[in-house]
Amino acid sequence: MRALKFLLACSAFAYLGIVTPVHAQSAAPSNTVALYAAGSLREALTQIAGDYQAVTGVTVNLSFGASGLLRERIEQGEAAQMFFSADTEHPARLARSGQWQAPVLVVRNSLCALTGAHVSANSESLLETLLNPAVRVGTSTPLADPSGDYAWELFRKAEQIKTGAYALLDAKALKLTGAADSAQPPAGRGVYGWLMEQGRADVFLTYCTNAMAAQREVPALKVVALPPVLTVGAAYGLTVRDDAPEAAKQFARHLQSAPAQTVFQRFGFGRP
Repeated sequence: MRALKFLLACSAFAYLGIVTPVHAQSAAPSNTVALYAAGSLREALTQIAGDYQAVTGVTVNLSFGASGLLRERIEQGEAAQMFFSADTEHPARLARSGQWQAPVLVVRNSLCALTGAHVSANSESLLETLLNPAVRVGTSTPLADPSGDYAWELFRKAEQIKTGAYALLDAKALKLTGAADSAQPPAGRGVYGWLMEQGRADVFLTYCTNAMAAQREVPALKVVALPPVLTVGAAYGLTVRDDAPEAAKQFARHLQSAPAQTVFQRFGFGRP
């Protein structure tokens, strides 16, 4: 019977993509992992961490927020063992401190436009819509949140198409999320669906995964893909503290495994 239980455990670990032998789990210094992650990863990571705990017994404590703000909290001494950012620069900055590993690219995302039901726009007409003085354009906050940085990258691309577009978009963009003092939705609500439902913007430039989640919450909203000339991709980097317990390093490897990647794709993320 003990042999059968051992074989079943091995099969479960293999399914999760954990390459370390089962007996190594019991030798791990801790069965709790502290992971700070970009808010856009909330749905996917919650699912992945729950599945992982069910098989391994390792609890992954998830703290979500804007990547830049999370990095600042870590630099100020908060006890994160892993940092999963919506870009590679914030984790690279931690790595340059000498206490964190070089970031590994785990998933990709891209920018989309989330529009209100009253906005008539498609990929081809999106730039014209964004430049319309009557259209309020919502973004996240640059530097604090990579989503905001990606929006400004879109503005720079727009300038290549239409002179003056950057200045217009830079001046009109409403930085509604990502800052320490940004408005927070009620419990159980996603910030993008809530802000759009409140009429705070006509178009919100955010990750496609966020836009799709907002549409699931508020079906009247529309998700518009960027035209190729304005496409902006997002590379998500993961770093682990050098002195993190083995459990954290094993979970980092799991996030790159096929089962975890399948969950990421189900929530709209792309493979690295």
